[in-house]
Amino acid sequence: MPVAASGRPADLLFTGGPVLTMDPARTRATSLAVRDGRIVAVGHDEVRDLVGPATEVVDLRGRPLLPGFQDAHVHAVMGGVELNSVDLSGTTDVEEYRRRIRAYADAHPEREWITGGGWSMESFAGGTPTREVLDALVPDRPVMLSNRDHHGCWVNTRALRLAGVTRDTPDPADGRIERDPSGEPSGMLQEGAMNLVARHAPPVTAAERLAGLHTAQRLLHSLGVTAWQDAIVCGDDGYPDPSDAYLTAARDGSLTATVIGALWWARGRGEEQLTDLLDRRERLSHGRFRCTTVKIMQDGVAENFTAAMVAPYLDPCGCATANRGISFIDPEALRRHVTALDAHGFQVHFHALGDRAVREALDAVAAARAAGGHRDNRHHLAHLQVVHPDDIGRFRALGVTANLQMLWATHEPQMDELTIPFLGPERAARQYPFGDLLRAGTTFAAGSDWPVSSPDPLAAVHTGVTRTAYGEPGKPFYPEQCLDLTTALAAYTAGSAYVNHLDDTGTLRPGNRADLVVLDRDPYAGPAEEIGGTRVHLTYVDGRRVHAADDA
Repeated sequence: MPVAASGRPADLLFTGGPVLTMDPARTRATSLAVRDGRIVAVGHDEVRDLVGPATEVVDLRGRPLLPGFQDAHVHAVMGGVELNSVDLSGTTDVEEYRRRIRAYADAHPEREWITGGGWSMESFAGGTPTREVLDALVPDRPVMLSNRDHHGCWVNTRALRLAGVTRDTPDPADGRIERDPSGEPSGMLQEGAMNLVARHAPPVTAAERLAGLHTAQRLLHSLGVTAWQDAIVCGDDGYPDPSDAYLTAARDGSLTATVIGALWWARGRGEEQLTDLLDRRERLSHGRFRCTTVKIMQDGVAENFTAAMVAPYLDPCGCATANRGISFIDPEALRRHVTALDAHGFQVHFHALGDRAVREALDAVAAARAAGGHRDNRHHLAHLQVVHPDDIGRFRALGVTANLQMLWATHEPQMDELTIPFLGPERAARQYPFGDLLRAGTTFAAGSDWPVSSPDPLAAVHTGVTRTAYGEPGKPFYPEQCLDLTTALAAYTAGSAYVNHLDDTGTLRPGNRADLVVLDRDPYAGPAEEIGGTRVHLTYVDGRRVHAADDA
């Protein structure tokens, strides 16, 4: 049937450039038409038959059209709030940290506490800054600044005193107070120890959370992101709760992205919290916002030795220590919890960074499968820094999606100085084994974990393909684990759409929602080393433009 006979004219038509569909049945076209927020035709010159008097025609001018990117692991409201407070991201220069902290404190004399984050562990010896630096900048108010991975925070003396943290305060079971040689708290709190101070800080207000969401949404749309999964909603254990911002924006129409909220599993509670989770799933799902997922953080991070490992960490001399990291939830209890969540139709989104945590998460999914069969809940494991070879094939066998943070698979001081020496060469070579997982038939999704790292999908795709950071050429990070460009892009489009249960997005095919992105160049047309320089010109959600670059 001719395209023109398939219905009334299109509202929107893209033509004159490559249409990269991410659909393996038809990978490329040159024209795409949209009507009522959905794709009605994908093809070539024949699609132009749908142009009518009111059709907006977008001349791609050789620029590629792709499905909108979807971030399968992000903390959008948290990132927006940080951008609106002390933002230490984008630099590793301690003097720049000092300048930004002092400038913010001077500009906000009304603030009872100075808060924010985004600093890098590589900026400080051993990854641990001291309170004296903050004391010199802000002596009269408490300061609390999360590091970029949000598994530790930097505090001044006033914050420690207000919280009653002294040399006699014991480490909590799920964290550590860093101490100076005399035994006094040094100003760095790891994991659960952050809450010793955080619970005394004034909470972020509802207005600040909503403003943070709007700031984040503008940024993410400018990077081509049209949907995401917020990895902590209804937080506990010291983590914030952005659910009211999402619900407000969903109700007033200002939420233009589609967002899946991952409800936090409180690790100090058991299955009695299922009632609360079921209530939150019902109460917080509205419009573009749905809370259909539960987030379980099973371990910490490798650079502060809290990622759960099968074998112990090494000391600076290369000898085994007694530390194998922290499993926040007992593995036997984890299997029970995941089985119960699966039975209630929840997707489980695991933070699993060390190889022991990965194994414990996979064991929990296996228990759920054994108890209830294979439901379409689409469980996924995020981070996957170290995966034991024995567990690579289990992702495909169990139907578990690997949620990749590709940007982390590169050489940088935090990796080379604070991680690899304490893992040892054999285990270090297992880090971010994307290639091994691909060859084993694993399904991929992709996320940024922003504000831990950049929310730019194209920067992440660059690293997934080259195992280097864009603009910082050097030795690739275990290049045998590189991905091809199509696989990396598909993870950020079709793969994340699968994890988000947004089955009418992620590929460009008739009937799907018109969530679209126009790039400034075809990433297939140049060398891999230039992928990260690609920029977003236009972003559409349901056929409505939500971002246009100045030079678009």
